[in-house]
Amino acid sequence: MSEQEKIPTPLSGDKFDWKKYFNYENIVKNIPFILFLSVIAVAYIYNGHYADKLSRRISTSEKNVKELEYEYKTIKSEVIFRSKPTEMINAVAPMGLKELKEPPVVLIDSSSVSKD
Repeated sequence: MSEQEKIPTPLSGDKFDWKKYFNYENIVKNIPFILFLSVIAVAYIYNGHYADKLSRRISTSEKNVKELEYEYKTIKSEVIFRSKPTEMINAVAPMGLKELKEPPVVLIDSSSVSKD
């Protein structure tokens, strides 16, 4: 190869010519690609914000479910405690009601009993 046929390579001290890549013609030619990258960037940012908001909503819901579960267990234990016979007697004593000491009396309607 002769000296004229060799392709000049930029040396470490030479500056790279950016002007030939950032001219009006190349920018206009690449507008669809730039718009595509912009749409992808906006979608990526939206997805990040949506994921953050969703994780906050999930953690809030989990906290509410745990709180309701604790409330349910407290009320359930309270109902079980109050439904014990001794607690029922103590609860109705101020109303003047007392526990039966003898079996209840069965009343029979005499008009419905057949006369044999």
